[in-house]
Amino acid sequence: MVFHVLTIFPEFFRGPFEHGVVARAAGAGKIRIVIHDLRDWTKDRHRTVDDRPFGGGAGMLMKAEPLFMAAESIFPERGAGRKIVLLSPQGKLFSQAEARRLSDSEEVLLICGRYEGVDERVAEHLADEELSIGDYVLSGGELAAAVVIDAVSRLLPGVLGNEESAALESFSGEDGGESILDCPQYTRPADFRGWKAPEVLLSGNHEEVRRWRREAALAKTARLRPELIARMEK
Repeated sequence: MVFHVLTIFPEFFRGPFEHGVVARAAGAGKIRIVIHDLRDWTKDRHRTVDDRPFGGGAGMLMKAEPLFMAAESIFPERGAGRKIVLLSPQGKLFSQAEARRLSDSEEVLLICGRYEGVDERVAEHLADEELSIGDYVLSGGELAAAVVIDAVSRLLPGVLGNEESAALESFSGEDGGESILDCPQYTRPADFRGWKAPEVLLSGNHEEVRRWRREAALAKTARLRPELIARMEK
């Protein structure tokens, strides 16, 4: 799978993709990450990518023209396997289900917004969708792009050493189905400062362990994310 990132700060990504699962996946050829400098598609000597918003207001907006030119150059032909995603606080909330859906794509172009936002014509006529990683505002879409790439990469075949890992993690329910937190996990020592791991996990009884993990996951979800339980009940 190929991830394209369109940004005005290409140097930002020197760190996030050089470690852990994403770095190993890229090294093994499971994914490819291509960083594109948006300023390469500007025409003036100042390499301008922003301008004042019509109607006035604070801040600057990213211009439509360089974004369209860049996207049309990166994807000269559009097909079902190629997705253009605008990362924006106004977008649909990114979730495990969204990550799973994107993992079916062949190539994904992530547009990193900056300043006070992006000309709305990009959302209306260029991007296939807008995604937000949370109900808060970041300085730009670069952090969001790193989050999306990490979450999607983990779902690709062969990326994780244990294929069961992705299936058993939090929010692993299929789209439209159950989505709960992972169960509490423990490792050695079994007794740490008087806090003991549950006896059932040491019993060797796989059915009892499975049942305990299921009940503990539901209890943890009800305590920390009750809205997920309410969604299940609906």
